[in-house]
Amino acid sequence: MKRLPRTTAWLLAALALSSLPAEDTGCKKLAVEEYRDKVYGSWLAQCIGNVYGLPHENRYIEEPGPATFPYGYRRNLEALKRANGVSSDDDTDIEYMYLLAMEKHGPEPTLAALAAMWKYHVRNRVWLANRAAVAAINHGFTSPLTGRKEFNPHWFQIDPQLINEVWAVTAPGMVRYAAAKSGRAALIMDDGWGIEPTIYYGAMYAAAFFEPDVYKLIDIGVAALPAGSRFAHTVSDMKELFGKHPDDWTAARREMAEKYYHREPLESKTIWNANLNAAAGVLAQLYGAGDFQKTLDLSCAMGFDADNQAATLAGLLGVTLGRKGLPEGLLFPVPELNWSEPFNDFYKNVTRHDMPDAGLKDMANRMAVQGESIVLGHGGKEISEDGKRFYLINTEAEFVAPLEFPSGPAPYIEAGRQVEHRLPAFGGTPPFRWSVRAGELPRGLRLQDGRISGVASAEGVYPVTLQLVDSKSRGLTQAVRLVVRGPNVARSADKVLSSVQETDATRRDEMWLTVPHSLYAGRVGVIRDGIRLGEGSTFYSIEGHGSPKRDYYGYAWGNPQVIGLLGYHTGAVEENGGWFTSLNVEYLDDGGNWKPVQGLLVSPPLPPGRLPFNKPHFVEHLLAFRPVKTTAIRIIGDAGGTVHWHSKRTFFTSISELTVHGPLQRYELLNR
Repeated sequence: MKRLPRTTAWLLAALALSSLPAEDTGCKKLAVEEYRDKVYGSWLAQCIGNVYGLPHENRYIEEPGPATFPYGYRRNLEALKRANGVSSDDDTDIEYMYLLAMEKHGPEPTLAALAAMWKYHVRNRVWLANRAAVAAINHGFTSPLTGRKEFNPHWFQIDPQLINEVWAVTAPGMVRYAAAKSGRAALIMDDGWGIEPTIYYGAMYAAAFFEPDVYKLIDIGVAALPAGSRFAHTVSDMKELFGKHPDDWTAARREMAEKYYHREPLESKTIWNANLNAAAGVLAQLYGAGDFQKTLDLSCAMGFDADNQAATLAGLLGVTLGRKGLPEGLLFPVPELNWSEPFNDFYKNVTRHDMPDAGLKDMANRMAVQGESIVLGHGGKEISEDGKRFYLINTEAEFVAPLEFPSGPAPYIEAGRQVEHRLPAFGGTPPFRWSVRAGELPRGLRLQDGRISGVASAEGVYPVTLQLVDSKSRGLTQAVRLVVRGPNVARSADKVLSSVQETDATRRDEMWLTVPHSLYAGRVGVIRDGIRLGEGSTFYSIEGHGSPKRDYYGYAWGNPQVIGLLGYHTGAVEENGGWFTSLNVEYLDDGGNWKPVQGLLVSPPLPPGRLPFNKPHFVEHLLAFRPVKTTAIRIIGDAGGTVHWHSKRTFFTSISELTVHGPLQRYELLNR
């Protein structure tokens, strides 16, 4: 198992605590009524931007949108009529889910608590980094491992910056707190520079409760980033373009797209790139100059994943303007329906499982309740002057992430071979202490300083309970199942067996591809090279046809082998396929016939269904069974494939490694 590095992304948020301007320190006073109005204004504005921007999503790539402003709601006007209000979408529904999480778990829910919300409520209509994260959560991972580069090939995509505004809206004026808390939540689905725009927006949203100048807000957002960060440099570039073309936003957009899209490294060149889309947002903010309608239209016209910039920047201006400052025509766009409240005060959930419809004003009030709890819980207080209520806000408040013991991939342990596996810890206050609370480690292994290391001497399944304690004596335990397998005899096989020996790259490249091309391997031989994730690891069984089929992968030897365990490591997957929908093991008997093994146990079981939301990247399924003596063995099953709006339907599977081992004693413990 590749050693897990400490996440650099969280350090970016932590560094924000010491880099903000001195004038933002101290206490600030905000009327309670004004705070609630600004929260309501921000929520309404995000809904405006979401609905307004959707017709422009992914439409303007090579060229910006036309300057025929205002765009208006266009086809989504009919959607507003049908809903008799606004409908949920991914710019607002996850924030609603996070509000429910705060109400259930307190205003500072753990990442594990948020992961549980994702697992229960998010069952479709999720893409890219969010899809990869929720699939990993369904597999048993918790954050921040769900956003790590090793397991989430979409770690650099736009996803976190459009769903985390709620953490800053509930932290008025608390810029350090909001930046760090937003950055932490971004780790659920992103890593590295992918989370930087989320930190930037978190700082701006929190500051906007007191600072109306959009140009100063940009500087505050940049100050929340560490020196030398990629996005800080990008913002500087956008400001230079604004100075170079003060009256021509199309020229600035052209130069931005050339540098950050056309010349973006192939690994991260997508229209959903976090840095690219946030750069488009900076230009819209600069040229919009604080005018709501102009900023809204420019957000759409800048293109790429435009609806997200529209919602996020509209929400930011909603904080500065409040409900009273929002254009009435955008809040009451269908006069014939005679709405008495903006958007009929109705939010219809159409995207998330078991989340109720709600009133927009009530949702905003509930956010304000959480904000009050955070203000008062971090050095602020409430005062009364002339019968009017105010908050005194501690703007120097900091967010300290609670201690967490994330769940992730078990260490790969092969008897007789050295293992080094670092256990993940997140939040809390170091130094950390680790211990075994129940069970015993496999003989030959030790736990020291958060690392399981050594050489295991005997194969088997070893259930243990580990404890993590930080310097404040906060402790967590986690049950872990360690599997020690025998030597991997795939290395000595004479032949690699597969229904497809070489990927049809032409058909693959016609698909709607979302993962970096560097992950692809052209030939099936890579399934025994020892590389389970990363560059060149993933083989796709894509053929010239797109028909339903059964795929198999396996090995043949000149001499019989005694086998009782296989390790199937998935590679990267796509939104339209790349997984098995059924999986069995077959061996070659003495008569040269393929026979199913007996007592097969797949751990964990294959995720059910044909949709991609629960199909994770880079995980292992162990297939244990009663021992067989054979010269050939294979896994076999139905290839997955689902309808996709931008690709031909193609049935295929993904694999990065298939290991083969001798019998595993007491393998029934795998399903406990």
